[in-house]
Formats: sequence, structure tokens, C-alpha cells
Amino acid sequence: MKETIRVLMNMGSLQRLFPFWLSGLIVLGFWFTPWLLLAIAYGVLAQFFVEYAMHRFLLHRESPTDQGVFNELYRSHIGHHEFPNDPEFFTGGDHWYPLRFGTLSFVAHTLVLWPVLGLGPAALFAYVALFVGSVSAFTFYEYCHTLAHVNVPKGWFGQRVTRTHLAHHFQDHEATFHVSFGMNWIDRLFGTKHDAQVARERFDRETILSMGMDPEDLRLVTARKAFGITKHPRRRHSQAHQR
Repeated sequence: MKETIRVLMNMGSLQRLFPFWLSGLIVLGFWFTPWLLLAIAYGVLAQFFVEYAMHRFLLHRESPTDQGVFNELYRSHIGHHEFPNDPEFFTGGDHWYPLRFGTLSFVAHTLVLWPVLGLGPAALFAYVALFVGSVSAFTFYEYCHTLAHVNVPKGWFGQRVTRTHLAHHFQDHEATFHVSFGMNWIDRLFGTKHDAQVARERFDRETILSMGMDPEDLRLVTARKAFGITKHPRRRHSQAHQR
């Protein structure tokens, strides 16, 4: 628990979001009405869908041919798959991105709700939904993700999170895109739940850590050099795929 919290406290994205989350709690307490609970619930649910969509369609998109764009994707996610136990790659390199995304979402939600609720209530609903509900869900996601990767004693909760998420890393990187505990229904909904038989058919010992790419692909080699990585990703896979 302590090691997981330590990693979370050092995450730049959470540090940047914290003042907005805290101010959202203050706003919630000052202008509380029961319908703001609906805003929180909406924000939490929306974030779980964003978690899935960004992981599947942005971070696991087809590898770019442009080296500069590839380097960005490598820093955002491919490097995490190659070095899954390195906290340096638990999050992407742009720690301002979640705040920018949240701000744009806040503006968009306010504009959509303005004609229905009026400007003030629309902004209040959007702020509480996104900076209390969604940020709380995003923090829970980061907690689950970090817990899955750190080498610490784990109880029932930690073991479930770890077993589910590491199946994505070491058995089938084309399935199980949710990370947060209890959100496996999203993968079932969109047809990407883990299937042991399919995972065995897809599995390639040499490419599993590099998301299906040849580990010696020039783009990967160049990206590692760009970020000063001198070690080579382990080619051996986790024993988890044998279970």
C-alpha cells in the first residue's frame, strides 16, 4: 500500500489535477444539491469509458511510421509494455494532458448543458462531474494500474487487479483494455474480454512485450535511444500465461 501511494503521489498528472479536485469538493459542499450526486455518478461512468477508449484506440493504435510520432506513442505506452515494472513508464510523458482534456471536456459539457440548465447550473454540473467524479475515477484507475505493476504483498483486491491487468501485458495485448477493478463489463460490452483460447492462438513469445512489433524494429530501437534506454526488454514472458 505505501509503495503504491508513494508512486501515485509522484505522478505529475495527479499533482496537476489535485487543486481542481479539491476546489470541486469545496464547490460541491458550498452549492450542494442532490442532483449533483448525479453529476458525480456521470463523471465516474464517463471516465471509465474514456479509460477504455483511450487505451484501446489511442494507445494501442497502429504503430506510426513517422519516427517523431512513434516516439510520442513509445513514451506514452509502448515503453510501458516493454518495461512494465518501471515506474518511469507507468504514465505518459505529458503530465498536463489530463488537465487539458478535463478543461476541454468541462467547456464542452457546459456549452451543451447551457441551453437546458442555464449557464451557472450547467457550469456547476460540468465542474463537479469532471473534476470530482471523473478525477476521482481517474485516480482510482491510476491506483489499480500502479498496484498491478508494483512488487508488493497483495491481498484479494490487489491479486484480482494484478491478475486481470497482467493478462493484457503478458498473454494478449489485444484484449482486456479496462484497468480499473470491476470494469471488466466494458470489455465484454465491446467484445474485447480475455479469452484463454484466443490468447494462446495470438501469443508470440518474441513480440508480446513490444505489442506485436519485432523488438528489433528500427522504430523501437530509435525510440529507446531517444529516451536514453540502454537495457533491452526481456524476451521471456510472464508465467501468468500458463495459468
